[in-house]
Amino acid sequence: MMKTKMTRLLFLLLLANVTVFAQQSDLKWIKKEFFNPDSKTILVAAHRGAHIGNCENSVLSTKKSIEIGVDIIELDVKVTKDGVPVLMHDGTINRTTNGTGKVSDYTLEELQQFRLRSWLGILTDERIPTFEEILKLAKGKIMIDIDLKTDNLKPIVEVVKKMKMEDQVFYFGNDYDALRSIREMDKKSIFMPRAYSYEMADSALKIFNPPVVHIDPSFYDQKVCDLIRSHGARIWINALGEADARMRYGDMKEVFDDLTKYGANIIQTNEPEMLLEYLRAIGKHE
Repeated sequence: MMKTKMTRLLFLLLLANVTVFAQQSDLKWIKKEFFNPDSKTILVAAHRGAHIGNCENSVLSTKKSIEIGVDIIELDVKVTKDGVPVLMHDGTINRTTNGTGKVSDYTLEELQQFRLRSWLGILTDERIPTFEEILKLAKGKIMIDIDLKTDNLKPIVEVVKKMKMEDQVFYFGNDYDALRSIREMDKKSIFMPRAYSYEMADSALKIFNPPVVHIDPSFYDQKVCDLIRSHGARIWINALGEADARMRYGDMKEVFDDLTKYGANIIQTNEPEMLLEYLRAIGKHE
């Protein structure tokens, strides 16, 4: 018990020493690291933006991500009835706003009548942001992972092209046909295919030649990680759920060791600030 308390105390002291060095996201540095599979840097992705304390998939969670120096923000994109891409995770707007129904049931103007709820369910003054609005905030600052929540892909791709952010945005999904269709619309597109097995990872690498592959803990082992690295790609793993909860309870070192034991080098989390502070303390992130 005494050893555990001392370990946690030392960790907190380390965090206190590195917090002053926290800096905003730097896209030039992020891209250099993101496209370098041999980099020793562990990159951090903020799930739905840095939304603890505010609203997920929002202007504030995007600004917070950039402010604390996150490398990648994960955004969920759907399309309104009048063809405008907006941010929304769920199948309906019920949980995250004071409205009901699907995004595709409303025009953008109609959606603007609703307000976002915070992560605690508190109604705020924030509105559902358009995808373009968020890209304008993020341009030149941070990488963006688009989690495709719709089969209406063309409006999304068109916004990325309009903003000239093809080198800053990448598309995530396990529907390889959807990813292929995006590639047909924009040859410059970057992908992060999701794989659920060694064989699926092998196919993803051959089809898309991606800079990163998303794997699940269910088949996270040395064999699949060696495969991904042999193709010059990074390895993305999630800390969502239990791992994030363990971070909050002070088990940061154990969580980090578990997540990186076979070579995963991009971690998606709901606790990006906490993870960044730890990585800076141990020299795994600038």
